[in-house]
Amino acid sequence: MATLRDIKRRIASVRSTQQITKAMKMVAAAKLRKAQNRLVSTRPYAHEMLEVLRHVTLRLHKRAHPLLESRRVHKVLYVLVTADRGLCGGFNSNLIRRCQSELEQNPAKSRMLMPVGRKGYDFFRRRNATIPAHFIDLFNNLEFHHAKAIAAKLMQMYTDKQVDQVLVIYNEFKSAVQQKIVVEQLLPIPPLEPENPKRYPVGFLFEPHPAKLLDQLCPLNLNTQIWRILLESNASECGARMTAMESASENAEDMIKELVLFYNKTRQAAITNELNEIVAGANALRG
Repeated sequence: MATLRDIKRRIASVRSTQQITKAMKMVAAAKLRKAQNRLVSTRPYAHEMLEVLRHVTLRLHKRAHPLLESRRVHKVLYVLVTADRGLCGGFNSNLIRRCQSELEQNPAKSRMLMPVGRKGYDFFRRRNATIPAHFIDLFNNLEFHHAKAIAAKLMQMYTDKQVDQVLVIYNEFKSAVQQKIVVEQLLPIPPLEPENPKRYPVGFLFEPHPAKLLDQLCPLNLNTQIWRILLESNASECGARMTAMESASENAEDMIKELVLFYNKTRQAAITNELNEIVAGANALRG
């Protein structure tokens, strides 16, 4: 049976852990505000950029640019965006589980993985997955050049026909307590399929030439979409960590209450036992 000293040490240990989880919650909340502001300012631009590009490509041939060209899918590359650190609830494990499911269900002959974030990379590296490239330790100081580096690698692999399709798996930010796992096609850039063809009865006039225009728009769109995805994942991670640390702090508080109650009961039992021994000794001396 645990002694009073052991229980007091346990209470002190849980209180120390609770202080850490409360501090981590405050840090995550501060980071969440910053990440959310960056996401809110980027998301509309990214959505409109993709919409403009899809409207432009609607009037052009699919082979007008290498990033628009659709091919028979034999080789698929999954870009898995996880966090670099843990202690954020099921954020990473849910993404990894979804990625495993997608890899198993995809009938492509060759399935490759490009992890963005240390947790996804460490998990699949130990399982001998085909990883042509990886990007880790981005989210402590996330900048636009990280998105450009990822986009450049994807464009190089797609134009060199190392892959026929690029899909990204990430957490879309909804709120601090809600994130949604999304599987989205990055390459080839998905064309716009109008519900009513008569809605676009006229053609477009291009200045400069469509090829030059797409040479600018397609890479810019890919950079922007990956930047948005990184911001979505970063905000989701901060929200998940804040929620997880809040839950951990509440659990620690409940554990402290239970331990204090157990300590008091044990102390009371010890005092009662000592009193019984004193009374028994006194009775024995009286004869």
